[in-house]
Amino acid sequence: MRLKSTFGRVAVIACAVLFTLSSTAAANASHGRECATPSIDRLQQWIASGEGATEPATGSILVPKGRRGHTAKIRFLADDWAVMVVWLGNRFEAEADLSESAGFWMTYRATDDLYIQLRPASFWSGGDKWVTKVPSTGGKLVQRFFSFKTKNWTYLPALGKPSYPLADALDDARGLVFVGNTKNDLEFQSLKIDGYRPPCVY
Repeated sequence: MRLKSTFGRVAVIACAVLFTLSSTAAANASHGRECATPSIDRLQQWIASGEGATEPATGSILVPKGRRGHTAKIRFLADDWAVMVVWLGNRFEAEADLSESAGFWMTYRATDDLYIQLRPASFWSGGDKWVTKVPSTGGKLVQRFFSFKTKNWTYLPALGKPSYPLADALDDARGLVFVGNTKNDLEFQSLKIDGYRPPCVY
């Protein structure tokens, strides 16, 4: 009887462990799986826009990282404005509601300061956007959190003041646009937005 009781307890524990492992795996699959085509944190469209002198000049800046995964690399080649874009919904027409998001974590390296513009679908064109500063890392890989609190966003006088509040940009966010007016070697290994899971587009 004692042997049967012990076996029963072992079986129950084993089932509980298997259930926990399968639940964890399912959760990781649903929240962390990359897209079938190249992506970083399910963001597939990392684009050199052709605005300013960059390398590459246009097209995707995603490159393989080891056996699995991708990283995004681009160089700003001149002391003049250059642009790189990330489409939040993985296609130009898509929008993301980030009004309830606290912000985003980014793992990157940069040899000089630059800025991120939060561009809404309703005010996509032009340079007059809300921006947050991305500090230089001296070329070292770092992880930083960028908050969506209004106090952390400003505008660049050289590009113009936005005619709408930051809250409007968060409601229908189309892309994060990286801009800078100095030479810069950039790499991005992660960009995770609080409360938002980009849809894979094939």
